[in-house]
Amino acid sequence: MVGHGLPDLAGQRVLITGASGGIGGGIARAFAAAGARLAVHYRGATRESSDAVGALVRELREAGAEVETVRADLALAGAASSLVDDAVAALGGLDGLVNNAGVQPLAMLADTTRSEWDEVLGTNLGAVFELSQAAAAVMERATGGDRWITHIASIEASRPSPAHAHYAAAKAGLVMHARAAALELGPLGIRVNSVSPGLVDRPGLADAWPEGVASWTSRAPLGRLATAADIGGACVLLASPAAGFITGQDLAVDGGMLATPGW
Repeated sequence: MVGHGLPDLAGQRVLITGASGGIGGGIARAFAAAGARLAVHYRGATRESSDAVGALVRELREAGAEVETVRADLALAGAASSLVDDAVAALGGLDGLVNNAGVQPLAMLADTTRSEWDEVLGTNLGAVFELSQAAAAVMERATGGDRWITHIASIEASRPSPAHAHYAAAKAGLVMHARAAALELGPLGIRVNSVSPGLVDRPGLADAWPEGVASWTSRAPLGRLATAADIGGACVLLASPAAGFITGQDLAVDGGMLATPGW
């Protein structure tokens, strides 16, 4: 075991998409603490995302982690394949992929246009398909060691919220894609799973949505929101030898919310 009681992933080469966001940063910190070598992806469409990934990389390197940045707009054709190529070039190979990048706009069904629907499904589901396909092609050629892919889905895959139809549909697709990919990639020695976070805390959330936070904490059996570190820990667990016979599964990291009665 290494930092923070995490499994030892020394030697693993891992690509994490969407690392400039809160959850992506938490995942990157967890893998760095476990000793993995990282390629952290960011879109770079805004100064904020560029600054965020830059700060993350400095933090991880100061802590002794080996980390490189890779940039791509996953909404563009061919970007996913190029991103995997860049990660392989930076790391010298690829053992694991965390598909975390995504968007979460709000729109009621009656107000959602086809282009808005396609954008969410394309980014949150289509890009994951392309990334997984490209990563699996690299992993298939590797010999020895554990190879795996983990999708970041959501408990909205089975319990959607209003104004999230496109988001929930994409996340449900991720869960089923992981199962289907596990079926086909298992014979190649590649495990595929998904992690479904519940409501994840972030700076300002309690002020921006006090009623939602209060409702969640009052109903969740563990009585709190998830943290980005909780999601990162779950991803590290699935990447570890302890999960070596686990594939095609969805791990809910929701403090027990899915176990609560719906009436």
